[in-house]
Amino acid sequence: MYLFDTYALIEILKGNNNYSKYKGKKIILNNFILTELAYYFAKANDYKNMTKYIDYFSNFVVEIDNEIIKFAMIFRYKNKKKKLSMVDCISYVQAKVLGVRFLTGDKEFEGFENVEFVK
Repeated sequence: MYLFDTYALIEILKGNNNYSKYKGKKIILNNFILTELAYYFAKANDYKNMTKYIDYFSNFVVEIDNEIIKFAMIFRYKNKKKKLSMVDCISYVQAKVLGVRFLTGDKEFEGFENVEFVK
């Protein structure tokens, strides 16, 4: 099981072969990731797929509690030189708390503990 970053979702939807082994895996998302995914489709004026995929992926959303938010912002501050996004920090910490790997292709997370980095 993995917590999929927005990057990973988009690469799967685009058909990136490097992500083919993750199709059909049990996934976890959060509402922030769904928000980024919706924005991706909004930029492309692809409202049909926005609705389709947001409705589908909303089934895999796990809520974020206040402790995750606090630890994520501490993590972000401690790694401020890497300029990590708020959503990525929240998702990374959520994955750690849930005991699953964080699947991403964001280069800033390469080499981090508990990260499955795929380009």
